[in-house]
Amino acid sequence: MTTQSSDIRPDKAFDVTHRSVLAIAVPMTLAFLSTPLLGVVDTAVIGRLGDAALVGGIAIGGVIFDLVFTTFNFLRSGTTGLTAQAYGADDQSEIKATFLRALFIAAIAGLAVILLQKPFLEIGLTFMGGSADVQSATRRYFEIRVYSAPFLLANYAILGWFLGLSRAGTGLFLQLFLNGLNIALSIWFVMGLGWSIEGVAAATVLSEAAACLAGLLLILRAARGSVWPTWSVVFDRRLILRMMAINRDIMIRSFSLLFAFAFFTARSAAQGDVLLAANAILEKFFLVGGYFLDGLATAVEQLAGRAVGARYRPAFDRAVKLTTLWGFALALGLALVYFLAGPLLVDLMTVSPGVREIGRIYLPWAALTPLFGVLAFQMDGVFIGATWSRDMRNMMLLSLAVYIAAYYTLFPLMGNHGLWLSLEIFLGARGISLAAMCRHRANQTFQPA
Repeated sequence: MTTQSSDIRPDKAFDVTHRSVLAIAVPMTLAFLSTPLLGVVDTAVIGRLGDAALVGGIAIGGVIFDLVFTTFNFLRSGTTGLTAQAYGADDQSEIKATFLRALFIAAIAGLAVILLQKPFLEIGLTFMGGSADVQSATRRYFEIRVYSAPFLLANYAILGWFLGLSRAGTGLFLQLFLNGLNIALSIWFVMGLGWSIEGVAAATVLSEAAACLAGLLLILRAARGSVWPTWSVVFDRRLILRMMAINRDIMIRSFSLLFAFAFFTARSAAQGDVLLAANAILEKFFLVGGYFLDGLATAVEQLAGRAVGARYRPAFDRAVKLTTLWGFALALGLALVYFLAGPLLVDLMTVSPGVREIGRIYLPWAALTPLFGVLAFQMDGVFIGATWSRDMRNMMLLSLAVYIAAYYTLFPLMGNHGLWLSLEIFLGARGISLAAMCRHRANQTFQPA
């Protein structure tokens, strides 16, 4: 990639180094790892009760909430991209206005989720399937956890804002506070008080509310003494329409991604409770890998977005190169850990002999997911930071079509192995398709004025 001299604005130029990448990636990797760790702990706590239906209920309930909440993931990723660009352009008013717009959307969306909880639950159960016992457990879990919605969505906006400002340390604190409290409460409520699946749900509601309050207090402290934009600036029609367009595309992308994993869980449920539980445990390995690599994806979100805001091509190119190199190195290391330690991890997460046996059979597929998915994670970060949301949406839809076609071709031939191979193909298609478009979009974005 070449850089025209007229593209460079020395007052906003900045260097991207291994140190600046890791300064964001390391704390956010630790922060994001606490999220799947929470899922692992929840699954393990319920798994120790020895009832496969409860494990399945947590898995299906989690997917339904993922379908609902991750649809609104633009409140995190979109806020990061727009804030990073305002930061790169040194537009202090727009930095604060971006957060207020996102917080307003979070409040409205959270209340809507609570009001529409019954149709969300029924549609989710109809789509996901599962035995009568699994569906009963899912209902018990859903009807409590749904009240976390406004707090959870506000936390998306809060985290996205701090990440857009490259304040990864604050993001780390908030995520560790949220997930650490959730883990502690889940163990106490289930193992100490005997609340079963209801205890896991109640822990989530209380921890999301506490983290939201902490995040708002930190934002008020960070902005102390500065001037907040007027409501006319916050709700500027042009900027609102731009945010809505980006949010729409990211929403479609996020919903498509969650549909892919919901499809995986539904196809697992159709094969019986024991195989559903085994695939649910192995899927946690993939989620851990995804969050492990998301630290680097977050680094390139901030750095690419800042470079676009500053219109400084060298920083953009360097950010893409360094984060991708680090991503593949970490993906390889994680895959090796899964191959070596995977059987022990499966045993720690369930006491069911049948689930353990099946988990070992399909473990190699879960171990390969970091290598198949790393390019997709990195390119998602680039496209989110640069707000090339339309291309990200289109490539996701294309990859989803490839995934569904692969499943209906491979599953009749290979059974559950075919389901896992289809998932790997989906991950690879996402990364390759986005990487193929990256150079072209960068050339357009950094054209001389």
